[in-house]
Amino acid sequence: MVSPEWVSTARTGQAQLPPPLPGLDPAWSRIVEVPGADGRPRRWHVLDSAPEASPGQPTLLCLHGNPTWSYLWRRMLPAAPAGWRVVAPDQLGMGYSERLDAPSALADRVRQLGELTAALRITGPVVTLAHDWGGIISLGWALEHREQVRGIVLTNTAVHQPADSRPPALIRLAHLPGVRELVCVRTPVFLRGATALSWPPLHRGVRAAFAAPYAGAARRRAIGEFVADIPFVADHPSHPALQAISTGIAGWQVPALLLWGPRDPVFGEQYLRDLRTRLPLADLHRYPAASHLLPEDASRYAEDVADWLGALDIAGLADQPPPVPRTESAPVWQRLVERAASTPDQTAIAEVGGAGISWAELDRRVRDTAAALVAGGVAPGQRVALLVPPSIELTVALYAGWRAGAVVVVADKGLGLRGMGRALRGAALDHVIGSAQGLAAAAAMRLPGRRWLAGPATGAHRLALGGLGGLVELPAAGTRVVGTRPLPVVAGADPAAVVFTSGATGPAKGVFYLHHQVQAQLRVVREVYRLTEGDRIVAGFAPFALLGPALGVGSAVPAIDVTRPATLTAAALADAVLAIDASVVFASPAALRTVAGTAGSLRPGQRSALGRVRLLMSAGAPVALPLLRQLAALLPAAELHTPYGMTEVLPVTDVSLPELERAGTGDGVCVGRPVAGVEIEIAALDELGQDVGKRSAEPGVVGEICVRAEHAKHRYDALWATERASSRDAGWHRTGDVGQLDADGRLWVQGRRQHLITAAGGLVTPVGLEQRITGVDGIAAAAVVGVGPAGTQQIVAVVVPARSRRGAGSIPGRLAVLGRLPVPSRPLSRRRAVVAGIELADAVRAAVDVPVAAVLVAAALPVDIRHAAKVDRSAVASWAEKVLAGRA
Repeated sequence: MVSPEWVSTARTGQAQLPPPLPGLDPAWSRIVEVPGADGRPRRWHVLDSAPEASPGQPTLLCLHGNPTWSYLWRRMLPAAPAGWRVVAPDQLGMGYSERLDAPSALADRVRQLGELTAALRITGPVVTLAHDWGGIISLGWALEHREQVRGIVLTNTAVHQPADSRPPALIRLAHLPGVRELVCVRTPVFLRGATALSWPPLHRGVRAAFAAPYAGAARRRAIGEFVADIPFVADHPSHPALQAISTGIAGWQVPALLLWGPRDPVFGEQYLRDLRTRLPLADLHRYPAASHLLPEDASRYAEDVADWLGALDIAGLADQPPPVPRTESAPVWQRLVERAASTPDQTAIAEVGGAGISWAELDRRVRDTAAALVAGGVAPGQRVALLVPPSIELTVALYAGWRAGAVVVVADKGLGLRGMGRALRGAALDHVIGSAQGLAAAAAMRLPGRRWLAGPATGAHRLALGGLGGLVELPAAGTRVVGTRPLPVVAGADPAAVVFTSGATGPAKGVFYLHHQVQAQLRVVREVYRLTEGDRIVAGFAPFALLGPALGVGSAVPAIDVTRPATLTAAALADAVLAIDASVVFASPAALRTVAGTAGSLRPGQRSALGRVRLLMSAGAPVALPLLRQLAALLPAAELHTPYGMTEVLPVTDVSLPELERAGTGDGVCVGRPVAGVEIEIAALDELGQDVGKRSAEPGVVGEICVRAEHAKHRYDALWATERASSRDAGWHRTGDVGQLDADGRLWVQGRRQHLITAAGGLVTPVGLEQRITGVDGIAAAAVVGVGPAGTQQIVAVVVPARSRRGAGSIPGRLAVLGRLPVPSRPLSRRRAVVAGIELADAVRAAVDVPVAAVLVAAALPVDIRHAAKVDRSAVASWAEKVLAGRA
C-alpha cells in the first residue's frame, strides 16, 4: 500500500518520483525538464528503461490515457526485446508529472509529447504503444514524426465516432459539466470506476497504485479536463485536431498492431471496426476475457508486443518464409456445376423425412442466390455469417456466398448463444444469413451486419425481423432471379472462410482459409478416400455434409441434434443411408458409440442398408478399438478409417482398423501415417514442457506435433499472437498436440501441450496412462492430471465408473466415500468429492508405470459439445486440486 507520507507529498502540483509501488522498479523513474512552447520549462515524470540510449536505438514510446498514468506500462519495460528502449511518460497534469495552470487541449498534448521526445533525443526508429485517450495523442505525434515511426500499437482506443452509434454512455454521463466536476475532480469516482472495469478484479495494491498520484481534487483536475476535451460535437475546440488525426491515419501504410479487450463497456466493437478500416495493414489480437484496461487484464500483452516488435521489419530487410507449394485448381463449386451438367436429375442432397434437391436445381438455386446477394450489396471479401441449421438452405447459402465472392463465417452452435456471440462479434461481419430463428439469435447476440432471411418464415417473423434494422429475403425454391449483374471472378488466393473451432481446447478461435486451401483439402479427401461420383455420403457431423457438392458426391444428414452428437441412433443412421443409398458414412466417435449401443433395434432393411456401406470415417477424437470392432460387425463391407486432424488442417493422418490392430498398444493413440502432401515433424520438449532443439522426424522424440501442408489454414483470425505462436516455424503449423513418431512412420498422439504434467521425475503425457487405467475392470473413462507447482506436480487420476456395473464388486462398492456419489449431469464444480478405496486405488496404480498421488471418482468428465469426447483436463485438474485441498 502507499504510505501516508507519499500521499501527503502527492497533493502538491510539483513533479516527483513515485513511491515504492507493486511491480514498479524505482530505477526506471526519472524527472525530465522540458522547455515548453511558452518558454517555461515543464517537469515530466518518465519511466525510461535506457536513459543513456545511443542515437538510432529503437524506442517504444508508451502513452497512457485517462485516468491512468505510466504505471500502466510497468510490465512492458522488462519485457521489451533486447536493444529496445522503452519510454513511458506521465502526461502533463497526470500521474507524477507537473500540474499545469490551464487545461491542455488535444493539439496541446500532441505538441507537448513532441517537446518531450525532442528533449529525450528520440530520433527513431520509434514504435508507439498507447491506450484510451493516449491512442489519439500518440497517433497525432506519429503523424508529425512519420520519418521516425516504424509501427504503431493501440489498445482499446478510438479516433472517430461512427455515425451509426452513440458515444459511450459512461463517458457521456461524465461529460456533463456538473457531473464531471463531481465524479472526476472533487471525488475519485471516475478514477476508481476506471480501475474497477478490469476482469479479473485488480489486486487492491494495484488499484491503490493507480490512485496514488491523484490524492486530492487539485491533483485530479486534469482528469476532468481530459473528459471535457472529448469533442462530442463539431464546434468543440478539439474537433478539428481530432478530425485531422483520424483522417490523417486513414490508409497509412504503416505496420500496426491492435490489441483489444472485447468486454470493454467504453470502446465497443464499432471503434475497432473503424480503426481496422483506417489502418489496412493492422494485425489484430483479441483477448476474449479482457475489458477496458487491457494492459492489466491481458496477462501476456507485454510478451505479445515484444514478439511483434521482434518480428517487425525495422530495416526493411526481413526474410520472407518459403511458401508451401500450391496447386492451382478449379473453383470450390466446380464439381457442383459439372454434376448439374452431367447428372442433372440425380439427388444432390437428401433430407431424411423431407424433400431432396437435384444437382441441376441446387446449381440454379446457388447461382440465383449468389446473384441476389451481389444485387443486395454483398461485395467480394465481405464477411457473411451463416446462422442456418443443417439443411438444403444452409448448403445453398454457403455456395452462394462463395460464388458472390464473400468470406463465409461459421461458428458451432455447440458454443451456445454466449460463445457464438463472442466469436461472431469479433469476426467483423458485414452480413448475416439466417433462418427466422437464426436471425432472432443474431439480434440476441447483438451481431452487426445486414440481415438476409433464408428459408420459410411467418408474417410475424418477417415483421419482427424487419423491425431489427431491415430484412432481405433470399430467393426461395422455385423462384427465378432475372436481369442480374455478373458474378465476380474468385481466385485461389482470395479469402474463403472463417471457421471457428469447437472451443474444446480453449476459447473458440476463428480459422481463416483461402480458396486454394479449401480446394487442396477437397483434393486430399477425394484422393485418400477414393471418392467418385458414384459415392454418396451420410454425414453425422454436419459441417462435413456441406462439402458434398464440392466433392461432387450426393449427401444426407441424419436426424440428429447438432449440439448433441450422441443423439445419432443406429436406426437414424440407417434411415439416412437408405434416403440416399449411401456408400460412405462420416460420424463422430460419440455418435458412433450410440450407434453401436442401439444396433439391437435395427430392422432387417436397415441392417441391409448399413451392410452396403463401403467406407466409415470417424474423426474429432480417438476411437477405441473395441468400438471399431463392433462397428466392423455392424457395417461388414466397410473399411473403417479414423483420420486425425483439426479445424486448422484436416486431414493430417489416416489409419484403418487393420493398421490399428497391427500397431497394437503404445503410449498414446495411434493415428496412422501422414496423408499425401502432409509433412509431420516433432518439436522436442524438456522436462518442464518447454521447447528444446529443432524439429525432428526421428522416431521416439516426444514433443509438439508440427504440420506442413497446402491445405493448412492461412492464419488465425483476429488472433495475431496466437497465430505467431502457432506458426513461429515458418511454413509449419504447431498443433498444440503432443506425440511422437514410431519406427514405421506412424504418429502417436499423447495429449495436449497445456495438459502435460511436469512431475519431479520428468514430463508425463496423459493419454497413454488414461488408456491403461480405462482398461481396469469397472472403469469407463479416466483423466490424468497434474496438481501443484510446475516441476513438482503430483499425478492425480480421476476415474468414471462403468454405470452398468453396480454389484458388490463394482466401483461404488469399492469406494471410501467422502460424499454422495455425484450425479452425471452436474458439472465438476458442483460435485462432492469421492475418493477411491484402497482396492480401486491399487488397481489404478498397478495399471500404470508412474507414481499416482491420488485416485478420485466422478460420475462423468467434462467434454466438448461438438464431439462429446475431448476431455477438459484443465477443469478436471482445477477440481482435483480443490478436492485435495479440502475446498470441494
